[in-house]
Amino acid sequence: MTGFFVAAILAAAAITVGAAPASAAAQCAPRADIIKALGDKFHETEAGRGLINPNVVLEIFVSDQGSWTVLASDTKGQSCVLSVGEGWDSPTITAAMPGA
Repeated sequence: MTGFFVAAILAAAAITVGAAPASAAAQCAPRADIIKALGDKFHETEAGRGLINPNVVLEIFVSDQGSWTVLASDTKGQSCVLSVGEGWDSPTITAAMPGA
């Protein structure tokens, strides 16, 4: 994938622990822009999501060709790429909700 996505991996990891340096934060982008790029360039759509904490959502985007991207998106509309890869395999998984 592009250099942006590789560089953003480190930035996203730093943001999820709450200590992103200014140079790393510049590698992130508005969620809408990243999602548009994932769709336009890699044909990826959202496959699932879950809460990291009350302010950050983990999102997984995949394509029919097997590429995948994991994002961390905050409540202010910013997203950072945590990881990217190829060869996604998705058996049906039903997650139990906490307290269920």
